[in-house]
Amino acid sequence: MSDDTDKLNQLRDEIDSIDRQLHELIMRRTEVVEGVRAAKESSQVMIRPSREAEILYRLTATHRGGFPKRELARIWRELIVATLSFEGPFSVAVFDPEDEPGYQDLARDQYGTFTQLIRHGSARAVVEAVREQTATLGILPFPHRDRDEPWWRFLVSEAPETPKVIARLPFIPDSNIRNRDLNALVICPIGQEETGRDRSLLAVEAEEDIGYPAIENALTQAEFSAAFHQLWHDPSRPPGWTYLVEVFGFIGPDSRQMRRLRDGLGTRVTRILHLGGYATPLGKQDLQPAGETNEDPAP
Repeated sequence: MSDDTDKLNQLRDEIDSIDRQLHELIMRRTEVVEGVRAAKESSQVMIRPSREAEILYRLTATHRGGFPKRELARIWRELIVATLSFEGPFSVAVFDPEDEPGYQDLARDQYGTFTQLIRHGSARAVVEAVREQTATLGILPFPHRDRDEPWWRFLVSEAPETPKVIARLPFIPDSNIRNRDLNALVICPIGQEETGRDRSLLAVEAEEDIGYPAIENALTQAEFSAAFHQLWHDPSRPPGWTYLVEVFGFIGPDSRQMRRLRDGLGTRVTRILHLGGYATPLGKQDLQPAGETNEDPAP
């Protein structure tokens, strides 16, 4: 047997040994997750989207070597979702219109190859499935100003079972979906937790059109700025004017910044509701090989 063949066999044996160690660690990790599940028995929904994001932030920031970061992130997404599935029933309601394919692809990329996906032809049906917990999560289109149905209006409620936004998709960029320009939000009846790389969503209700500049000015006073806004007007429903505002950063529902925002708008608004938020998805800079730089910041 040649020296080259001996060397090749040694390397293959080493790969087999590493595979066994990886498998042992996966089984050990699963045992630890089972302990976490036992500690959270009182929780109806086990998912922690902020922690999931922080895991991927940390992995991509510390990764070294030639293995691609995108594939590394994909492996960990499957690990996370696999353990979610045995913490309790886990399924995803997906908005699936005939004229806009791709939301199912986004759902599968984020929530695993084998997770049950339940298709719905209307956004309201997705919201109701999550509200009633016949599905754990819901996948809905990212709001656009020209969209006929502002589905987020179904989240404008103080009822405890009302879903909130918990994530934005795709979390890992450049996935192999049918519509590369597609973006979505994930909803679930849990609160937002801070990661340091966040955006928050607020609903501002008023009896009359107060104008977005008034909201923008109040946000500035509260030391925040808006990334996006959309208006829903329904003259048959008091209060008839509701603004959706996406804010850079984390602004908790009971935070000092939220109180300052309410004070800044005063009696011009009926109420301000926190609709959730999300940890910003990985950017191309996050996924660059170690040692490479890119001036483009992560989203």
